Amino acid sequence: MMIAPALLKDFIAFLRKDKLGLLGLLLITGFIIIGVIAPYIVPYPEDAWGLTYNVERRLQPPSRAHPFGTDEYGRDVLSRVILASRFSLIIAISVVTLSLTIGVAVGLVAGYLGGWIGSTLMRVTDMFLAFPPLLLAIAFASILGRGLENVIIALSLSWWPWYARLTFVQVSSVKTMPYVDAAKIAGIPPLRILAKYILPNSLTPVTIQAFLDMGAAVLEAAALSFIGIGVKPPTPEWGLLISEGWILIGKAWWISLFPGIALFITVLGFNLLGDTYREYSNPKIRRLAEARV
Repeated sequence: MMIAPALLKDFIAFLRKDKLGLLGLLLITGFIIIGVIAPYIVPYPEDAWGLTYNVERRLQPPSRAHPFGTDEYGRDVLSRVILASRFSLIIAISVVTLSLTIGVAVGLVAGYLGGWIGSTLMRVTDMFLAFPPLLLAIAFASILGRGLENVIIALSLSWWPWYARLTFVQVSSVKTMPYVDAAKIAGIPPLRILAKYILPNSLTPVTIQAFLDMGAAVLEAAALSFIGIGVKPPTPEWGLLISEGWILIGKAWWISLFPGIALFITVLGFNLLGDTYREYSNPKIRRLAEARV
């Protein structure tokens, strides 16, 4: 998911000319910072972790003491929304890293070796791709049960085929390039050819997809929690917070509104940055984008 160090400076220079991309970077940076330091900045730590029950503070609207109001258990919604960003960050990084690792490994082996091995791996991949990812995630989460780790596993098992297919297509194309043939003739070992020549030149579309999937991982984890098969309460997670406030939306709108806004802003940030990187990595689109500036 990393941009090559030699291209990072050039990408940042391109990003400075794209206001939407820069906005996406700022939103993601804010999300990451808050996610890392969340346990240390929440106004009411015990409320954030769901360890309190205060009848006197139940369903209080936004106020100076509680800017996002309180929920049906009297817990501070702001504290729970802030801490939920930490769990969303963990989910996003873990899901993308795990599914990317599995998918790239499968696609790389299938694309480079080809033959019956490649065909078998791709048929298994196609079996997973025949189902919508969210539907597969719901099925896996239902089998595994509720919990943060199970949500990560369920989403990873439903997403790796997309990375496998993208990697397979790229590797199948790159391995026919003249410089790969020259490396083979020179007697360079296959593993070194894969690591030095094929893999680095096959990762661009996979990297773009990973950028976009960071936001999608947060969104789908929230969807699993919203329907009751995601993170266990009282662990704060944006989808779970929205679900808890949904039945009270008529008289306590703030319980669902503020975690919904946090979820929207985070997904928007990843999508904006992903679109910008797509423009950067495509020479034709990049020239058009630079001409608009």
